[in-house]
Amino acid sequence: MRGVSRAVERRVLSLLHGQETRTRLNEIHAHILRHRLHHSNQVVSHFVSVCGSQNKMDRATTIFHHFPYPNIFLFNSMIKGFSLRGPFLSSVALFSDMKSRGIWADEFTLAPLLKACTDLHGGLRLGQAVHKEALVLGFHRFNSICIGVVELYSGNGRMVDAHRVFDEMRQRDVIVWNLMIRGYFHCGNLVMGMSLFRQMEERSVVSWNLMISCLARSGMDGHALELFCEMINNGFEPDEATVVTTLPICTRLGEVEIGSWIHSIADSKGLIADHVTVGNALVDFYCKCGDSEPASLLFKNMSGKNVISWNAMISGLAFNGKAKLGIQLFDTMIREGVCPNESTFVGVLACCSHTGFVQRGQDLFASMMEDYRIDPTLEHYGCMVDLLSRNGHVEEAYELMKSMPFKPNAALWGSLLSALRSRGDTVRAECVAKELISLEPWNSGNYVLLSNVYADQGKWEEVEKVRKLMKGSEIKKGPGQSIVI
Repeated sequence: MRGVSRAVERRVLSLLHGQETRTRLNEIHAHILRHRLHHSNQVVSHFVSVCGSQNKMDRATTIFHHFPYPNIFLFNSMIKGFSLRGPFLSSVALFSDMKSRGIWADEFTLAPLLKACTDLHGGLRLGQAVHKEALVLGFHRFNSICIGVVELYSGNGRMVDAHRVFDEMRQRDVIVWNLMIRGYFHCGNLVMGMSLFRQMEERSVVSWNLMISCLARSGMDGHALELFCEMINNGFEPDEATVVTTLPICTRLGEVEIGSWIHSIADSKGLIADHVTVGNALVDFYCKCGDSEPASLLFKNMSGKNVISWNAMISGLAFNGKAKLGIQLFDTMIREGVCPNESTFVGVLACCSHTGFVQRGQDLFASMMEDYRIDPTLEHYGCMVDLLSRNGHVEEAYELMKSMPFKPNAALWGSLLSALRSRGDTVRAECVAKELISLEPWNSGNYVLLSNVYADQGKWEEVEKVRKLMKGSEIKKGPGQSIVI
């Protein structure tokens, strides 16, 4: 009988690590229960591990709670499973249960536990306790523990603590270098982040992507693009993340040739066919660079479009003066059963504004709330105010602004001001211009607008007063940043 159990056990373990595990998990679970293998630490540990990788920890928890005497391997599997996607506090609770049973933690307990504490909101203090446990048990020099501690501290902005552990590491792989660089950038220390990057003896594509992304997010697009070119010159091939990160930089800098070159690289490597994000980034790039033809061709040939793909194309058509096509594309999207989101309606309402389709815009605005249960944001109201204002419905635009659940921003007041001036309603335009100055007293453009309104009325003394006020205002420009790469 024991021989039969061993054979069944081997069969179940083989199934757990087979290619069809995901589709046969129910069958494997039934095998475990039928042959009473739910009392086998080894089988259950492997089963729990697979459940964790497939985000089915509810099933793992059920079988764990029926196990009378779990050992460290089973606890480790459960702790790791919850550390992958949460709830992260469950990993901490299991660790506490494990200690109460007198089971000593090892490296494979503490490493995922540190990961759980890093991802747990407010988990720094718990993570520090785990770090202390690693010190007491002598696991603090294990590489997986060091990486977990560095991730914990750098993710919580404790870069002094992170750097101390980093300095004590005997072997530093590319993962821990990347964690340190990301940590310094998140803390705003660009110089230290770049310094660490330059100290790396070995880099991965992830390292380059990280640096390019961090520089771009810090408003240093020029340096980011230079680093991309350096990456290519050093023999690294761009991947999906490189393309998606670099194309918006090319857009902002107007580097159409480099963007087109990235397109050719992505095409030759099959990145467009394999990753919808790459196709979306290229559609967005060409649209924002004022060339909707290659964007339309790319969009048409994309095999796996998602809602972001449709949004990019609809907004792009509006941006390129082809708003009617944008509305038609929205209708096609709905016919094909793609559910629109907030961004979709921003794009199609912009199309309505550019075409002057007031009634269609109003219908879409109502449909967004009634049919799709999407609460309008300030951006949606901005589109509607722009639509109404530029098409002569100023009273309706003003009433809509008053009914908004948000305080109108400068862009909305600006749209209304433009419409009022074009209609010659200088009295109300004056009130709106003053509202703009109260919202943005630092913006010299608002003073110019008010001055122009007074000029429209022939109030030259008021024009002079505004000019003197503007001249006497201390409007300061924010300090720039520089970094040597």
